[in-house]
Amino acid sequence: MKIEINEHVLNELEYMTELHRKHGAPNKCESIQDLVDYILMAIADGSRRPGAWERELLERMGLIADCDEHQEYRSAYGKPE
Repeated sequence: MKIEINEHVLNELEYMTELHRKHGAPNKCESIQDLVDYILMAIADGSRRPGAWERELLERMGLIADCDEHQEYRSAYGKPE
């Protein structure tokens, strides 16, 4: 999969990773790829784990579907079998 990032957003992500490299961070990201991987993992974890801290992020962004299935805990990523 290829993901394209808006130029303005990319500039901010570059600045964030620069600050991480210079000053450290609790979840230090050395590159934009590290940062994007961490963010996407947090989104996926919030989607499958209703009680997780990441879920609050998705709820605030309006990314939780209005259905019972999205309220169920799943131990694995992806559609349940």
